[in-house]
Amino acid sequence: MYWFEYCPKHIESKYGLLVFKENQPFLPLTDYYHDCLGRIDKSSAISYLNCLLPFFKWLEKESNYQGKKVQWNDSEEKIRVVVEDYLMHEMKCKIRDKDTFRFINLTSKSPNTISRFLSALKSFYKAMIRLKQYPYSNPLVDAQAILHSYKDELKGVREDKPRMPSIAGTEEAIPHRRLTDSYFKIINEEWQPQIIDDIDLPYQVYQAGKKASWSLREMVIVRMLFETGARASEIIELTVGDYRQRKNQQEFITFNKGSHGRKIKFIRVSKDTIKRLFHYIETERKSLDSNHMNFEQLPDDAPIFLSANGTPLTYHAWYYHWNRAMKSNELSLNPHKARHWFVTSRLREIYNVAQNETEIHQRKNELIKYMKWKNPDTMNVYEHHFDETKHREAHEKMLEQMQQNEKDYIKQQQSSKKSKQKLSVVKSSAIENFDEDLKELLEGLE
Repeated sequence: MYWFEYCPKHIESKYGLLVFKENQPFLPLTDYYHDCLGRIDKSSAISYLNCLLPFFKWLEKESNYQGKKVQWNDSEEKIRVVVEDYLMHEMKCKIRDKDTFRFINLTSKSPNTISRFLSALKSFYKAMIRLKQYPYSNPLVDAQAILHSYKDELKGVREDKPRMPSIAGTEEAIPHRRLTDSYFKIINEEWQPQIIDDIDLPYQVYQAGKKASWSLREMVIVRMLFETGARASEIIELTVGDYRQRKNQQEFITFNKGSHGRKIKFIRVSKDTIKRLFHYIETERKSLDSNHMNFEQLPDDAPIFLSANGTPLTYHAWYYHWNRAMKSNELSLNPHKARHWFVTSRLREIYNVAQNETEIHQRKNELIKYMKWKNPDTMNVYEHHFDETKHREAHEKMLEQMQQNEKDYIKQQQSSKKSKQKLSVVKSSAIENFDEDLKELLEGLE
């Protein structure tokens, strides 16, 4: 019912993206997306939009307030009621009343997108109020809690007198604490890095794609996911110029989460994947390109991956093919797991090849900088210290091993016809030699 499409290049419009509802433009979400641009990076705006689309569909079909459906622009009281229902029934959360707000307890059945959904919805209503399209207060903001906390912090030890400044030394300092104005407060959310230690995982996914009749485009993107550790959007939105700007024939430059579209990092793939990519560009992509250009003819700003309509491929369109393949092959796996798998594999390789603790520390730092886990602006100051050659050598060994593992996996499949393997998420006891280091490294993945 709700989906979005990018505006084709040959059409002039003030909107670079349109959200549709039943084949008609839906301007509230369209305006929201464009209001986000410049405030947050494009990939985050798309991520927020993807979180909101299912909610708006549910609002249209399932919402209920005193026997009536609720519209997105109803009063904050109605919106809070239906959001609470959505969290309980669709996202399997437990809700507890607390004065003027609600505590949210995540359960084992809750998806890992709840925090992002609440942030997106809060952001949506902020935008609608700013654009004068929502006449009420933000339903996702608990103004009373902030006001009460602020008053408590202003209250001093003297009756009816304000707190003395800290420098006076007459009153104990207030311990620092972060005040949140969210109406829905998640109280048991502690992100735990997932350690994916199944060396056959990429090849299980490749086989699943073959069974689902993936095109060459889908297969190239998935191979790049596992080989680079990049986010799906960082690969899907690559341009021809992103490849040409790197001297090495196996590398690309791309943006990073929080870099606001700036190309601040490089990713590296195997020679085999480069061959597959160029085969895609000269065959599938060329047939979809309105001008039928080959690689040499394409301008730098041309997207590498195209949709069936000849427009730039979007994450939303690509994910449809991923999800279909995973479901049909009974694999419970989202694309971000490839990033976790990459880090686990790289760290294992570091521990296998490093001669001493100093070398381990050095190689870990190289990996951290490759993944761009720190503040990008801060990391740019130290970028010249990053020896790309050392990472390249270690990465090449990993790619060679991946290709050998894939061959071994296929041979094993053909000879034994073994039953389908399930995704293996190894607990900390199985990799205790580098568990703490891995957890520290993985905290930057989300």
